[in-house]
Amino acid sequence: QVQLVESGGGLVQPGGSLRLSCAASGFTLDYYAIGWFRQVPGKEREGVSCISSSDDRRYYADSVKGRFTISRDNAKNTVYLQMNSLKPEDTAVYYCAASRNVYWSPSNWDRSARYHYWGQGTQVTVSS
Repeated sequence: QVQLVESGGGLVQPGGSLRLSCAASGFTLDYYAIGWFRQVPGKEREGVSCISSSDDRRYYADSVKGRFTISRDNAKNTVYLQMNSLKPEDTAVYYCAASRNVYWSPSNWDRSARYHYWGQGTQVTVSS
């Protein structure tokens, strides 16, 4: 059974850090691009970051560049999102998603429809 499970969310003060994990079961992450998305109630889901499968190219939303870092550990079948210098506007439910697509660019990495499998999400709250 194909499954993605996010973990690592929680409550953190502004300026703090969290590391989210996206663990896969039922398939090997090596061959998939992995994206992180987030959603706030009443708003559309937005792309946060993506790491491609073929060359580990990384993409980031402008709002998180320089603060967030995506990485993968194929031995653990897990992708991470290191989030530093967190801001209250980063508060959202964070989802990871996997895609078999191999062609990625700055114009398509954040399109939800390009991803085939989704996790259930983990809540991140940035508040003092």
